[in-house]
Order: sequence, then C-alpha cells, then structure tokens
Amino acid sequence: MKVKSIKSLWGMGGSLESQFERIAAANYDGVESPLPNEIEKYFGFSVEEKQFRSLLGRYKLDYIAMVFTDGNHAQSFTEQVKQAETFAPLKINAHSARDCMSFDEQASYFEKTQAVEMTLSVPVSHETHRGRAMFTPWTTSALLREFPDLKITADFSHWVCVCESLLEDQQEHLDLAIRRARHIHARVGFAQGPQVGHPAAPEYTLELNMHMDWWKRIIQVNAEAGTELTFTPEFGPPGYMPALPFTKQPVADLWDMCLWMKGECDRITK
Repeated sequence: MKVKSIKSLWGMGGSLESQFERIAAANYDGVESPLPNEIEKYFGFSVEEKQFRSLLGRYKLDYIAMVFTDGNHAQSFTEQVKQAETFAPLKINAHSARDCMSFDEQASYFEKTQAVEMTLSVPVSHETHRGRAMFTPWTTSALLREFPDLKITADFSHWVCVCESLLEDQQEHLDLAIRRARHIHARVGFAQGPQVGHPAAPEYTLELNMHMDWWKRIIQVNAEAGTELTFTPEFGPPGYMPALPFTKQPVADLWDMCLWMKGECDRITK
C-alpha cells in the first residue's frame, strides 16, 4: 500500500507557482488547501482558479480539497463538495458542523452529508478539529457509532489540547477513531496546545512517540483494508507556531519542520 504525502499551502510564501514547484521538488505527492476562492479567507493569500488547476497538472500533484461548513451547515457542505468535485481531488477534508451544536443537531447534519457523500466520486473525511463537531474523542466516538460509514481525518493534536493530556484515558474512543481514519494531519500537539515548538526537540519526545504510535496504527488499519491513506505534516505559521515575545519571531522554520515530519512519516510507512 502506498501512503501519499501531501503538503498544505498554509503558511507558505511566494507566488503560487513557486509554492507548487517547491512542493514537487521535495517529493510530496500533492497539496492540500481550501478551494481557490476560499484560500484567501483561510490562508491569507489570493489565488486564481484557472492558475490553480493548471499548476496541479503541470506539477503532477494530487489535490486534497478542504471545505469549511458554516451557516446552514448541511447546505454549506453540499455546495462546497460539489464545487470541490470539479477539481477531481484525491479526497475532500471537511471541517464539519460546530462543537456548540447538540448531538441531535450534529446527527441531523451527518445524516444529510452522508447522503450527499454517496453521490460523489471522491471520498470525504471529517476532521477531528477544535470548534467542530469532532472536537473531542467522546463526541467523535458517538457520531462514529451512529454512522458506521463515517470516515475521519485524524488530527489528534486537537484532542490532546482539548483534553489536556496524551489521551491515556480515551483508549476506547481512540480505537474507534483509528479504525475510521483515512487521512492524517501529522501535527504533534501537547497538553497545553495543538502544536509543539518543533517535533524533533528532545523535550517533546514523549508527545512525538505517542502521535507516531497512533499514526502507525492508522497505517496498519488501512493497509489491512487496502484503502489509500494520505498524510499532511500540517504544522502552521506563527499564531499556531509559538513565537518569541515582542519580536514575534517564529521559534522554528515552518518548511523545515514540515519536511522533517514528512521524513518521519515516510519512514514509518515503509
């Protein structure tokens, strides 16, 4: 089973073409980002759709489309995934619903989105993200039990932060989430935040090893099922990345951090 490595456009600078060129040269298999008309809203730089489509082909990169639901969440999901499908993406990663919605409201949302997913030519996974329906292990577990076909993007750095722990008491919920994961956001979190200063730093060895163990289990599940697995080393720029006070200098180089994490993920997939 091939596990594909994907590079997020989050935090990258320079022209869009230079970003794609750099990503391809680093042997990533694809890029992950919001739809071109939404990139400025979420990543802070504008993109022309025609150029975006052209660069995907020119650099032979797969695309994982990100969608972010809002307002009428089910309608928002439907509109965005239909648009995303026109890019022939490898997958769609959805930031779905809200944490403040009741379970019944969330269930109603996923009932509708599951019906939409059945009509798509591309698989969808829903991210375990703060502020969204899947913001904790137990809320996610309840939804996964309710909807046996529901798949997730595993970003357990959010859960580590929300639970202020390395999830030692969440094994039952973790086990279920790992079985349903089809995409990994390979970011290392810690008990007080969703992103360590640098995953290679010795002071974060425990956190790194714990996350790597979860990812290894996801790799094994997908290998046994023969499903295509993808991972994105999704560390973020300052705001997410710790920065020095007063100067706002980032504590590490974002590109190098993601590339280091890619290397570690490549190693455990072989």
